Amino acid sequence: MAALVLNSTAIPMAMAMAMAMAIEAAASSPIYLIVQAIVLLLATICVATWIWRWLLSTDSSCRGPPRWPLVGSYFEVRSNKRRIHDWVTEYAKLYKTFELRIGGTRMIHTADPIIVEYILKTKFVNYPKGKETLARQSDFLGEGIFNSDGEAWKRHRKIASYEFSSRKLRDFSSNIFKKNAIRLADILDSAVKSKQEVELQDLFMRTTLDSICELGFGLELGSLSSPLPEVPFANAFDRVAEAIAHRSLDLFWRIRRALRLGYEKGLQDYIRLLDAFTFKVIQQRKASIEQGNKNNEENTREDLLSRFMRFRDQDGEVMYKDKDLQDSILNFVLAGRDTTAITLSWLVYLLCNNPHVVDKISAELTSVVGDTKNVNISEFCVLLTPEHVDELHYLHAAVNEALRLYPPVPRDGKDALNDDVLPDGTKVKAGDRILYLPYSMGRMEFLWGNDALKFKPERWFKDNEFQSESPYKFSVFQAGPRMCLGKDSAYLQLKITAAVLIRFFQFKLVPNHTVHYRLGMVLQMINGIKVFVSTC
Repeated sequence: MAALVLNSTAIPMAMAMAMAMAIEAAASSPIYLIVQAIVLLLATICVATWIWRWLLSTDSSCRGPPRWPLVGSYFEVRSNKRRIHDWVTEYAKLYKTFELRIGGTRMIHTADPIIVEYILKTKFVNYPKGKETLARQSDFLGEGIFNSDGEAWKRHRKIASYEFSSRKLRDFSSNIFKKNAIRLADILDSAVKSKQEVELQDLFMRTTLDSICELGFGLELGSLSSPLPEVPFANAFDRVAEAIAHRSLDLFWRIRRALRLGYEKGLQDYIRLLDAFTFKVIQQRKASIEQGNKNNEENTREDLLSRFMRFRDQDGEVMYKDKDLQDSILNFVLAGRDTTAITLSWLVYLLCNNPHVVDKISAELTSVVGDTKNVNISEFCVLLTPEHVDELHYLHAAVNEALRLYPPVPRDGKDALNDDVLPDGTKVKAGDRILYLPYSMGRMEFLWGNDALKFKPERWFKDNEFQSESPYKFSVFQAGPRMCLGKDSAYLQLKITAAVLIRFFQFKLVPNHTVHYRLGMVLQMINGIKVFVSTC
């Protein structure tokens, strides 16, 4: 019995001694030392991170999202990617101007019109688009007017501003916009008869694509023809534009592009498709012009491509080479197709939720154009002259409200060339990125009042007269030297198309269909806008 007790006591003691010896031996082993070093490193990182965040929280000049060592606010941006513009707006409501860092890039965001005017006009030279932005977009937009700085931009701007001021181009544009509005109406009329729901954003994209292709390079693409065809050019364009937008939030986009990972997979194939399409259009136009020259026929075509081909320098040499023309085509498609179609989509969405506005627009149409109860769509478009379009002030205000709440380009930015101090005292270092926020600015109560979130065309009137706003407050068309040249053309198509739709159709949102924006270069609806259509 004693032996048994002795053994039961000795065994645990022996085990404890063995474990102690094992730990002592392990403590001197290389593996244990490595583990100790790793644990110490992790503890150091945790403490350093806590100190970093505490210091930032006590620094009143560092307004904005939480930041981490090395990556800045990268993880916060990624986690809010699907609602990025609303997330940014939340900070803009706290601070008119705030800071966000991704990696080593400092991005100053602002919803302050004073600063918007400062970077877009007062210090325009110090705030170009910047090398990083140009690099992200170069394999898509090349060195076109929307993706160039300096002398290249000045050359594009000089020629384009001359063309867009042409009365002939306005008349040419008006006829194209009416023709495609009629084609769109024919499709909607068929939907009325079949009682099928309609996805409008796709139809608007087709409408504006056909319009900009004919206006931009004299090509009738026929994407509104029946049955609605698959348009490889449009699909490729959308795919590339979406990928370029992802690059703006990705620290490692160059690595992804090199390895063709994620959203970069297959992207170069889409880019080659766009290049092949534009190259073919240019070669066909050149051949047509050469044939005309042989027949002593002057190149009098009114599309922008033909106009650009006619430009010569002082030595008589062509100013636009083939690559320049390709870049110009894609730049104008981006400006003339997506932005207008997206605005029409959001406008219909807002009108569906505010039927009293539709009634007021209808009354204005009758007042300006006259009684059109007994005319068809084609006859209505004949009556709707450019002069009548200019008189549709309430419709213009409704369009402005759609642009204010859902601007096609929700944010835009410039890079600082040199150190500077913004009007509010914010210090800027060379290389910092300054972004102004049309989406957020449209929701700022200090700019638009307590009802800033309300769709209210009346806010654009004072003493019953339409009043425009400062482009630095209502910055959807940029401002300063880079003010959008196609602004008047965009309003023309928006108002012509909206007038036709409101005069002849009624729309009702499909129940339970979610309307929300997607991440992209423009504020496109992620699922489009589905409606039921009926005639007035």
